[in-house]
Amino acid sequence: MIISIWRYSHLALAISSFLLLIAASVTGIFLAFEPVIEKSQSYKADGVDTITLAQSVPLLKEKFPGIQEITVDDNDFVIIKYAEEEGGDKQAYVDPATGKILGVPKEKHPFFQWMTAMHRSLFLKETGRILVGISAFLLTLIAVSGILLVVQRQNGWKNFFSRVEKTGWAQYYHVIFGRISLFFILALALTGAYLAMYRFIPPPQKASALINEENIKEEPEKELKEFTVFQQTPVSRLQKLQYPFSDFPEDYYNVQLKDKEICVNQFTGDILAEVRYTKTYQLANFSLRWHTGRSGSIWAIIMAITSGYILFFIYSGFAITLKRRRNRSENKFKATEATVVILVGSENGGTFKFADAIYSQLLKHGVKPFLTDLSNHTLFPKAEHLIVMASTYGQGDPPSNAKKFAEKLKQYPQQQTIPYSIVGFGSRSYAQYCKFAYDVDVLLQQTAWAKALIPVHTINDKSPQDFSEWLTAWTQQTGYRMMMPRELLAPDTHDLKKLYVTNKTATDTENTFIIRFKAGKLKEAVSGDLLAVYPRNDHRERLYSIGIINKEIQLSVKLHEHGLGSGFLHAMQPGQTIKARLVKNQHFRFPKQAKQIIMVSNGTGIAPFLGMINENKKKVPVQLYCGFRRQSSFTLYESFLKEQRSKGKLSNIHLSLSREAEQEYVSHRLLKSSETVWQALQGGGTIMICGSLSMQNDVMKVLDEICEKHNPFTAAHFAEKGQILTDCY
Repeated sequence: MIISIWRYSHLALAISSFLLLIAASVTGIFLAFEPVIEKSQSYKADGVDTITLAQSVPLLKEKFPGIQEITVDDNDFVIIKYAEEEGGDKQAYVDPATGKILGVPKEKHPFFQWMTAMHRSLFLKETGRILVGISAFLLTLIAVSGILLVVQRQNGWKNFFSRVEKTGWAQYYHVIFGRISLFFILALALTGAYLAMYRFIPPPQKASALINEENIKEEPEKELKEFTVFQQTPVSRLQKLQYPFSDFPEDYYNVQLKDKEICVNQFTGDILAEVRYTKTYQLANFSLRWHTGRSGSIWAIIMAITSGYILFFIYSGFAITLKRRRNRSENKFKATEATVVILVGSENGGTFKFADAIYSQLLKHGVKPFLTDLSNHTLFPKAEHLIVMASTYGQGDPPSNAKKFAEKLKQYPQQQTIPYSIVGFGSRSYAQYCKFAYDVDVLLQQTAWAKALIPVHTINDKSPQDFSEWLTAWTQQTGYRMMMPRELLAPDTHDLKKLYVTNKTATDTENTFIIRFKAGKLKEAVSGDLLAVYPRNDHRERLYSIGIINKEIQLSVKLHEHGLGSGFLHAMQPGQTIKARLVKNQHFRFPKQAKQIIMVSNGTGIAPFLGMINENKKKVPVQLYCGFRRQSSFTLYESFLKEQRSKGKLSNIHLSLSREAEQEYVSHRLLKSSETVWQALQGGGTIMICGSLSMQNDVMKVLDEICEKHNPFTAAHFAEKGQILTDCY
């Protein structure tokens, strides 16, 4: 509920302020270059940080008898204002150590004057300043809500900069650029909002108001260079110094420093009054420097880029909203007439592509379908089938258009029994893969009228192959003669990368071979990730576990007769190229904190472990339990593993052969090592399992048996703690 409030608040704030934000961002981009241009001028003198007022003030008074004030700007340029004998005031950049004139300040360029007025007040004076201040405050809320939404989407702060699932161009880059810039936007918004608010805060008290003129003395008279306060103050701490207007004792040096204002007796050097600036005043100065980019050229450029990001977010945010609210397949039948109901839960609209395709096919078959959001669940008196297509948002949460489904399910119980089928959409790289789809299944199982037609089907990364498997199963049960929609078969080539084959072994007695690729543009690949290969250059995807060895991607492949993926890879020769994409597998990585690791595999499931062992530079104790049919199957990996063992990266190898010797499976060998396994779990170690699902089931039964023997906890307890990791197929 909270994240839903943030999401709608984020949108509402953007809609309510986008015109003001566009004006502020466009002008902000141009104004950011003003301090860059200023800082490029050669008016900064050496020694500003070391020369004191005791050296500079009398020198400049001698050089310029009509001097009135000294100012040090945000660029550390020293500017003096003085009167000449022929009349008229002048200004000049000077060297405070020598009094040499370095240049003459120029009037602000009309272009920047216009931009500044637009940026600050929209040419509406005080009313405009209030509006700009409100927009800055709204931008602060937008940035905060945006940060929270990214945290929610990425499953917590620790995954803030982890892989982002691609769900459309606008959505993807809205998150990618947001992670980079939201904190800068927050800084820009906070400083802008504070500057607007500060106009309503009373200014700090003037030091002159505290002077007691009765205590002003003219003796003992000192020279300026002997004034203690001037000797202790470097020029770099100065904001402005005003010289006395006359020789009367009531006139004094007014010195405005970074943190305080002081009035200094022009004869004795005594401090007549001193006022430390309030925190609100100092914060206003700080905000002005950072909001305008005056604190440095690099920061000014960052502010320009940040303003550009705001314009992009306005565009991409509205693009996302329009996509979510786009015109979907217009229902030709009412909810009360529909025989097949399709309920959709989608955060970004991507799931509707699949729902629309099914809706259109049902229409062609003379069926009366009805498609709507999960939150729009109502009575369907003629419904014969229910299809639920649901994506998962964040940490297993329902998408925004499915928040009210549980409530509506209780409110509108159907009067007839309706068979249902659930299709979950998500990415296996996220820990809460398709969790909401399973939550919907639990809800429907608890209703009297709903009957599961087939088990929940999950679709990884919008795979047409996965969707085709569900469609086949559903049509077999319903009798509808439906084909896979053509619009879903087009290959998604937006992130395919070219890989070069560097080496390939001959097949062994079990028809297994190893193939290696130069990482190229997939340098971010980690052992345990998956490589998606498209053998026919269409939607048919094949996934292979990756092992990184000597900075190359290595696959271990079993060649199957008529195997689409394995046959394609086996035909590859060194020097040839393929196109593939990387699928991040965050939950199956070499544990960085584990004190010891037990790796369990059968067949080609050993592939990611080869890379992980090779990368074990800290020489964490690793026990490898690997199962093969025959000794000859192990030969393909034997020399490599022995080499890693000699280097201390692998502690021991436990080989199980199911067709030779003792004819045992890897689960049997684990059972024989019960004490070793239990000690590993008790000591905070990690067990990693990769291979076939049947092997995983056998191993989990053995682990349950081992746990029950020593403790009431089951293997599931350690799996929840992240001590048992699986990647089986």
